[in-house]
Amino acid sequence: MTGRSGRADRPGDAGPSDGVERSGGARRPETARVLVAEDQTVVREGLVLMLGLLPGVEVVGAAADGEEAVRLVARLDPDVVLMDLRMPRCDGVEATRRVRAEHPRTQVVVLTTYDDDDSLFPALRAGARGYLTKDADADAVLRAVDAVLSGEAGLAASVQARLLDRLAYGTAPDGAPREDTAAATGAWSGGPDGLTERETEVLALIAEGLSNQEVARALHIGTATVKTHINNLFAKTGVRDRAQAVRYAYRHGIVT
Repeated sequence: MTGRSGRADRPGDAGPSDGVERSGGARRPETARVLVAEDQTVVREGLVLMLGLLPGVEVVGAAADGEEAVRLVARLDPDVVLMDLRMPRCDGVEATRRVRAEHPRTQVVVLTTYDDDDSLFPALRAGARGYLTKDADADAVLRAVDAVLSGEAGLAASVQARLLDRLAYGTAPDGAPREDTAAATGAWSGGPDGLTERETEVLALIAEGLSNQEVARALHIGTATVKTHINNLFAKTGVRDRAQAVRYAYRHGIVT
């Protein structure tokens, strides 16, 4: 299958003049063929419109769920898939895993509303090479596409910082304890009332008097993500406000 210019679609099939050589040795095609996978119609159409205005990008298709995304990748052979994580029938993580297993030359940049570890690390384990929140601007999208096609990781600085934190504090990038450091740091064994590790971290910082913005900066996540974690931990613990949350944290030894 060929693009609008009649050139070979895949960089591996193109001649030397059909791509741009990068420092890492990977050849980035002059025109990146992109597939959008997003279940919300307004968001999907907005992404298609935005991508169509970017230099060196051609939108070859759009999917409304993960199953359709996998089918379209097989038929259209895109260079990059912009993959929403939360979709019906087949979510973005499973779709990413299938795309990378069946079409390893197609790179995946995942899209998510919330910049949190519960979304990030499963997506990276599935084979995604880039990670964007849906409020990313056109320049950020273009940088991510360019990066993954050049053999690099299209990750924001905040995401890179969290990966380093995981390594520094004794966990592998998939969140599992590292054998050489788990004993020293202590593997996560679960919080009270089913709180996740991230929810417990948020609760501890709230108990120390930090605002939502300060929690976001401390954990390298977005303010909207902090609010989501707070809503979740309030629901799990049954507290109704921050004062009750502080008492809960002290009562359960989360802070001392």
